Amino acid sequence: MGVGTSSAPGARQTGCPPASRPGEPAGAPVEPGLDPDELPDGLVVADEHGRVIRFNAAAERITARRAAEALGESLEKALPLEDLEGRRWWQLTDPYGGLAIRNRQPERNLLLPGGREVLVCARYVRVRPTGPVSRVVVTLRDTEARRRTERSHAELIATVAHELRSPLTSVKGFTATLLAKWERFTDDQKRLMLETVDADADRVTRLIAELLDISRIDSGRLELRRQPVDIGAAVGRHIQAYVAAGQSADRFLLRLAQPLPDLWADPDKVDQVLSNLIENAVRHGEGTVTIDITPAPSPREGEDTGTSVTVSDEGPGIPEESMNRVFTRFWRGSKRGGTGLGLYIVKGIVEAHGGTITVGRGPRGGAEFRFTLPVSTPAYLA
Repeated sequence: MGVGTSSAPGARQTGCPPASRPGEPAGAPVEPGLDPDELPDGLVVADEHGRVIRFNAAAERITARRAAEALGESLEKALPLEDLEGRRWWQLTDPYGGLAIRNRQPERNLLLPGGREVLVCARYVRVRPTGPVSRVVVTLRDTEARRRTERSHAELIATVAHELRSPLTSVKGFTATLLAKWERFTDDQKRLMLETVDADADRVTRLIAELLDISRIDSGRLELRRQPVDIGAAVGRHIQAYVAAGQSADRFLLRLAQPLPDLWADPDKVDQVLSNLIENAVRHGEGTVTIDITPAPSPREGEDTGTSVTVSDEGPGIPEESMNRVFTRFWRGSKRGGTGLGLYIVKGIVEAHGGTITVGRGPRGGAEFRFTLPVSTPAYLA
């Protein structure tokens, strides 16, 4: 009844810890002195007769079985696993009577009674190569975290598809109309349509840039090109841009404490953080948008000082029940558009610099975002 190490139909194969090496002792499957109940994954060990001799606390939680009930039972009874096609897994794999050259089963999605899905990986410990199996060591991992990740990715794809469809439909409609009926439109009408196409193309470009940022943040590949940054001048440029676009200069209040420590950061990424926070305050807040720049204790060990930037407004603020979701994907503070990805990216950029960011209620009731960056002075200047 034994089968080889190739994947069984219906099982999804991923990674697995290394198999046992020839001559490896058949004893402890975990580090000496380590309590198996401290392991985050479920651990089940069966002896040479297929009887369970170890069943840790995580295995109890995942299988909803008490260790006292499982110890001494056959492995098949203690872990009645089935593959995704409903076949009994231990009968299918036959660890004790299968091929003598097998020493592991790669990680697979299997089902516990009731249909609960778990990730299962097994090692066959042999006293000598091709010798009889003296231990079967099984690890169990809950799939809930993976499912949350998969749902998040699916939600991201759906959101992106929706956000892309609207501007691309507009671009396609206007360009097709212009190509088919160019001579029928006045110059002003043509200009209006082309300006709309240009704005929608910018929207698509921004969305793609956000997706690239999310990919780099999630994979830990966000590159920083640190240079001296004048944070006060950077904020001033954003305020000037809003005033040039029609906002009243009285709506902005910049308070700059002196002296500030020299800040080494990626100026483009810092600009991206400032742009998002100030835009949120202007679009979703009310009254005066106040930006305070002050020295602060560094969030990084080994450094004494950092630079803190606080952006607050006088609007309705963020409800208390939403505070812990502000920096998650797709959170939107209002129905005034946006992908809900901006603050997630802001948090990723700040943390990539070794900084911290918080959200709270401002002194005048509105939202208050505060981020602190370490000065990150290069070693050759320290």
